[in-house]
Amino acid sequence: MVAQGSRLTPAVVAEPAPGQAVLRVRGAVTALLDEAADAGLLRQRVVGVAVSGGADSLALAEAAATVCGKRDLEAHALVVDHGLQTGSAAIAREAVRTVETLGVSAARVLPVEVSGRGGLEAAARRARYDALAEALPGSLLLLGHTRDDQAETVLLGLGRGSGPRSIAGMRPLDPPWARPLLDVPRSVTVRACAELGLLPWQDPHNTDSRFTRARLRSEVLPLLEEVLQGGVAGALARTATQLREDCEALDALAMALRTSAETDGELAVAALADAPAALRRRALRAWLHDAGATGLTDGHLRSVDELVSHWRGQGGVWLPGDLVARRAHGKLRVCRQGQT
Repeated sequence: MVAQGSRLTPAVVAEPAPGQAVLRVRGAVTALLDEAADAGLLRQRVVGVAVSGGADSLALAEAAATVCGKRDLEAHALVVDHGLQTGSAAIAREAVRTVETLGVSAARVLPVEVSGRGGLEAAARRARYDALAEALPGSLLLLGHTRDDQAETVLLGLGRGSGPRSIAGMRPLDPPWARPLLDVPRSVTVRACAELGLLPWQDPHNTDSRFTRARLRSEVLPLLEEVLQGGVAGALARTATQLREDCEALDALAMALRTSAETDGELAVAALADAPAALRRRALRAWLHDAGATGLTDGHLRSVDELVSHWRGQGGVWLPGDLVARRAHGKLRVCRQGQT
């Protein structure tokens, strides 16, 4: 207490200034929300934050709560309980209690059931993303992927030979998803939690060698860092950014090519034939996707491309989704298998 004349008044104790790591995370969130606002993506007053209880998501939640509070926005924390580990419900509730101390406007648990194709990692990811999108429809949803996660994604894409689109990694802004921390190393989010006095949850799946990404994190990237004398994660993330910019430019050119060739859902072969293969295949991929063909492989795409570039009167190309692409009378069309 501080005496003022004959009265005692409470002493004003300033909150400790945020540390450099906390400021860096807040700065990343500020920059992304600025970009989202410029793109007209903040029409909803609520911004969702996916929280696992780990360092990345806790640091992100604190930054989102702080930045949103200055913009007349509400930060709502969403904790997905995959139910894959003993005590997962208690862990999710503890994450909610922790994140409520960080100033978010609301926090809740989203229980999900993990099942379906593609293995446990892929099924859990689908369940998580579906639950997040359904929880706050129309809102921007912040995810805590860091520069290290981006590097792992690039390595996965390289290993699978999935082409430049997968090597381009995750987009910072891919509505409804937003990833403010793709230029922030995981070490910074760990330091931010230390500065905030938080003890993050350590997910045992992150070190479980049964999972490909966990092995990349614990074995492959450390070895690359050692062999190449550091800086690998940053270099891979920069590569992703450069490729993403190239892909966006090529996609824009491919869209113009498709527009010039398309009439009533069919593509004129003559308008495609002289285009560079990289543009033509991009135009074909977008056209096929819009026709309902999902899960396209490089083999599917090249076979459809040969209907343009190496036409020998061959039959249609069978595609996922019970579809077939055919050429007839100088045009490409997609129809259901069994239809003509």
